[in-house]
Amino acid sequence: MNKPNQNNFARGLDTVAQPVVVDRATWQAELDTLRVREKAHTRTGDALAAARRRLPMVEVDSSIPLIGPHGPVPLLEVFEGRRQLIAYFHMWHAGQPAEAQCEGCTFFTTHINELSYLNSRDVSYATFCEGPYEESSRYHDFMGWTMPWYSVPQDAVDQLIADRHFGMLVSYLRNGNQVFETYWTTDRGTEVMAPSYGLLDLTVYGRQETWEDSPEGWPQRRGGTDGSAFRMDGRPTAQWSRLAAGRSDDLGTKATATTPHCCQAERPLI
Repeated sequence: MNKPNQNNFARGLDTVAQPVVVDRATWQAELDTLRVREKAHTRTGDALAAARRRLPMVEVDSSIPLIGPHGPVPLLEVFEGRRQLIAYFHMWHAGQPAEAQCEGCTFFTTHINELSYLNSRDVSYATFCEGPYEESSRYHDFMGWTMPWYSVPQDAVDQLIADRHFGMLVSYLRNGNQVFETYWTTDRGTEVMAPSYGLLDLTVYGRQETWEDSPEGWPQRRGGTDGSAFRMDGRPTAQWSRLAAGRSDDLGTKATATTPHCCQAERPLI
């Protein structure tokens, strides 16, 4: 097991750039002007959600097999008796150690730690991992994730992916024993999983990613399209706290880490 670098988390900003200082009345007036745009943005999001609710749907074979902790189960069982299901399709690099696993999928999945609110709306949530169950479930345990976790057998990938790719969110609806796909999104569409991004967007320095429109001198130390935004000291950022807590990152593989393609590494910034 690799030992965590206790200094891997940035303690400060390497810049003295900051906003101009004004009196409170001037500051509030500027904020009030911005608030008009924020409210319009919120209403636009409401309208898009309303449009999603009116989309048609396509039937999916409810017997598509997945591998869970107790062996093979059909897609229908993943609903756990609820009417709806949201599934995140987690990329996996088979045979690779923990440090080489997808930093983007790790970033987004790490934020999913409370399902009771979804469950109260008759919605189940699960992760569908691309890799073999034995390896990927060890990663699930190392990360301390608690959401239901399933592996997608190779012969079922095409049925579920349907010419798309892992690193996407999919919404399903169950009607009796029938299953329908109602919506899917990927790339920046998966940002809804990660409140860290929303909170960073409220701060003066933002996400500190190189693609952002920020004033000159603002810190932008991490890329937004090459996976580096989700890595620190050579491994997905969230792994460091798990190592510091003494958890083993042994996935049962013996391979030397390579630099696989991250599902978010070339996500369109739209």
